[in-house]
Amino acid sequence: MDISKALSWAQGHSTAALITLRRDGRAQSSDIAYAVMGNTFNISLTDSRAKTVNMRRDNRVVLHISEPRAWSYVSIDATVELSPVCTTPNDATADELVAVYQAVTGGEHSDWGEFRRAMVDEGRIVARVTPVSVTGQIN
Repeated sequence: MDISKALSWAQGHSTAALITLRRDGRAQSSDIAYAVMGNTFNISLTDSRAKTVNMRRDNRVVLHISEPRAWSYVSIDATVELSPVCTTPNDATADELVAVYQAVTGGEHSDWGEFRRAMVDEGRIVARVTPVSVTGQIN
């Protein structure tokens, strides 16, 4: 399957399973929300999670997006780049997290100051997932 076709289809969805590799090579899956922004899938994560630790060690991931009612899915082999941890409410990571929030929800937060402070308190980062290859079936 063509990557551009998968990206186009994925824009109509916002949740997926993110598969990372544990230290021993076994897969770890996590349900995530994402936004397609350009040619990447952008995901808000906390820096302390196991999936983040896994991606810092090995930047190869799989993003699996499905639509069970239509028996459609794409499984995206990808690499990931992690942003710096959000350390102040107005740093570049906070700005990027705002953009990801807006893209995922399609709307505005009721209190951006509160949102930005929470991003610092939670140690949030952005994972930028870039597709390398895609398999799947779109019906």
